Amino acid sequence: MSQSPRPPAHVPTLTEVIDLPVDVAGVGQTVSAPVVTSGFPNARPAWAPISNLVVGAPGDTPLVDLPMQPVATGAATRADITEAQIAQRVLNDVQKQIDGLLDFRLREAIGPILARHSEALVRDLREELGRTMRDVVARSVAQEVAKLRQR
Repeated sequence: MSQSPRPPAHVPTLTEVIDLPVDVAGVGQTVSAPVVTSGFPNARPAWAPISNLVVGAPGDTPLVDLPMQPVATGAATRADITEAQIAQRVLNDVQKQIDGLLDFRLREAIGPILARHSEALVRDLREELGRTMRDVVARSVAQEVAKLRQR
């Protein structure tokens, strides 16, 4: 018997954690110039850097000066969800789980029964086909013998 392959002895195992000596949060982050696709109408840069949004302290700007964003009408907040809606969601989830489990159990239970009945059906069909073939052959032989006697 062959043994299971072992890793080569010269492969190092990384087990040591090292600390970096310098804070690397901003080191190495350089931004290249955007690539402009020339020759096309409405040529735009292939990418644009994302500008940072700086929000002042709450007392700096009155709220009335801020532009209003449209509120999605289809989004329901937690206060809008009723107990009946929660019950309906839970009922749907439970129904899906029950359907899946019932499907699995029925397949598990009916599978052997269908296999036995299929085997019995095939056996009965073979017997009936054999009887029919013997009957057809017997009739054909009788007809040929009758033709030979008439000659």
